[in-house]
Amino acid sequence: MRRHPLLWKLALLQIAFCLLLTWIIWIWGVSAERRTYFLSAADQQYLADYAQQAEGIWHNQGPAGLARFSEELMAREDTWVTVLGPNLQSLSNTPLTAHNYHQLTFMRQLNWPMSRRLQDELPYVSIPFPGQPQQGQLVIQLPERLLPGGLTPWTHVLSHGVMPTLLAALLGLLIYRHLVLPLNRLRDRADALRADDLDSEAPLPLIKRRDELGELAQAFEHMASRLRQSLNQQRLLLRTLSHELRTPLARLRIAHDSHLPAEHMRQRLDREIDDMQRLLEDTLNLAWMDTERPQLASEPVLVLSVWEALCEDACFESGWPVERLPCLLGEDCYVQVHLDSLAQALENLLRNAIRYSPPAGKVTLSGWREGDAWHLCLSDQGPGVDPQDLPSLFVPYQRLKDSLGEGFGLGLAIAQRAIELQQGRLWASNGQPGLCMHVLLPVARPPD
Repeated sequence: MRRHPLLWKLALLQIAFCLLLTWIIWIWGVSAERRTYFLSAADQQYLADYAQQAEGIWHNQGPAGLARFSEELMAREDTWVTVLGPNLQSLSNTPLTAHNYHQLTFMRQLNWPMSRRLQDELPYVSIPFPGQPQQGQLVIQLPERLLPGGLTPWTHVLSHGVMPTLLAALLGLLIYRHLVLPLNRLRDRADALRADDLDSEAPLPLIKRRDELGELAQAFEHMASRLRQSLNQQRLLLRTLSHELRTPLARLRIAHDSHLPAEHMRQRLDREIDDMQRLLEDTLNLAWMDTERPQLASEPVLVLSVWEALCEDACFESGWPVERLPCLLGEDCYVQVHLDSLAQALENLLRNAIRYSPPAGKVTLSGWREGDAWHLCLSDQGPGVDPQDLPSLFVPYQRLKDSLGEGFGLGLAIAQRAIELQQGRLWASNGQPGLCMHVLLPVARPPD
């Protein structure tokens, strides 16, 4: 089942955005409410001083003094004032009316939010005596000048409009940097490929991500690598064919102009045509395997039987006795491969090993199990190869300076491509002495 890490990243980002937006609006709302609906500390102390004065007058002057204090305070603050006892009875000489008792049902404490009632009436504030709160309280209708302003329309616009917009813009910026910007880089690289700019081999930074975009970048880089490889092979093919075909054609032209006898001309013609035909066939075969990468049907193949068939042909062509081509593999060495492709690869390796072996040398095929694969080793007793030239053995059309014969440098390249089509590997190393060609192929169950 395929994972979707990008989906979870976006989901977590949206959840974090919603929680942050809710938290900010809540904190903003509580802070704005406290600043706009609650009395400031100075105003609270200002009103508490009145309650302290009322308590002192009650103890020193009694009800008559409280009545004078209430009248003076009402005139000074232009509001309504009374002083109540523990049972909400008036402590002054001024009795309370039924309307006054109705107003007292909506009293508020100093630390409560202050706002007008539905009838646009100022709130009534209860302030207990500082010394003996249970003995009495000053009740005053909050003066107009002390009423908090409350939230304004601009405050609502800022808290419910501007702030969410800024957070949404921040979320959009994060999504742009996480999604759109990498996609733009992929688009630029795709435009470069469309413009035949295949020289840039620097990998995209996006390839390091472990999500769908990282997988897309990996697939894109693989595609670009395949395109660069195909283009390089086409360039190499054109250069090589133009050179290799020009040489036999020049020899044919020289032979024609030299007026050779008919028999010699026919022999020259046959040899040059065979060389050109072999070059074209090998080139087309290599190009087909590189570009098409065919899915070849595989079957269990006994390596020993393939080796025996190849040795029979090799002994006939080279004159070697079969004893010089020993195989150390048993009848348990079965590999899951395409028979013709394996035979072609081993034939190229065997011909190459015979070509570079000394007059009395041997070419040996050995192998061992490595987990779910057979590791085959085809070794000769030739001079070997300079270690720095080992990777160049499998480069098409490239021949080392000490190469023997008149080949085109395609045999080992074709063998490597054929082995890779079998889900295997082919590489070379120097032995003691000679060269060893290593072949790794998947194990197969022997047929019943």
